[in-house]
Amino acid sequence: MDMPSQSGWAAAPGAHRAAIAAETARFVEVVRGADPATPVPGCPGWTLVDLVRHTGSVQRWFSVLLRQLVQEPPRSRDVELHLPEHEDGYADWLVASAAEAESVFAVTDPEAPMWAWGADQHARFWVRRMLFETLVHRTDAELALGLQPVIDGGLATDGVDEFLVNLPFAAFFAPKVAALRGHGETLRFRCTDTDGDWLVRLEPGGFGLVEGPAAPGSADAAVHGAAADLLRLVYGRLGHGADVFEVQGDEELLTRWFANSAF
Repeated sequence: MDMPSQSGWAAAPGAHRAAIAAETARFVEVVRGADPATPVPGCPGWTLVDLVRHTGSVQRWFSVLLRQLVQEPPRSRDVELHLPEHEDGYADWLVASAAEAESVFAVTDPEAPMWAWGADQHARFWVRRMLFETLVHRTDAELALGLQPVIDGGLATDGVDEFLVNLPFAAFFAPKVAALRGHGETLRFRCTDTDGDWLVRLEPGGFGLVEGPAAPGSADAAVHGAAADLLRLVYGRLGHGADVFEVQGDEELLTRWFANSAF
């Protein structure tokens, strides 16, 4: 099933590069000096140092894939991480991780064909994916420390789009996604503060986005909310029953979707 992207950000790898740098800088500012043993509610079982280590490791691994322009799935995720000797070194280590990524971006054509697990088989896929890994975990760090995250609406819209476009391809590491099948049922996700509007259709062989905006009231189930809240919703950081959302239609369908769509 075709997975059309409706985000203007998706056509701007340079904007994604800049946003990775900005999001990492915000992440570093939040965690520098904080207790590394602080629990992270958005990632149950993780501490703040686990969150930083994961984010920097993802940046470094994606950078290796981009540098090599891999043409097939890698057999190993082992890369040289240069982890700090002490936990108080992780903020600077995350700075260095983003710098490593930027050095790769500077010499990589975002249009270069390469293997990617998602819909877009080009280098730009990994830049966009790195951005939202970094952004979501930045907000996880803020919430863990009692801060209220702020997410740009346009960027959040792009994040929802990136998630929904690529979700059908995620079953190899998020096996519950394979359960998202049906007989034409539709779910609508609409931003109330931007023009983000997505219609997902479940079919016997899988699911995907339907091209074009949904007609009002046409979906079997719908969630309307601000782009930043919808981004947190699709990543499982908010439940669809939160009072920031307007929910319509088939509750069982929504429950099934959110029970199987997390990664």
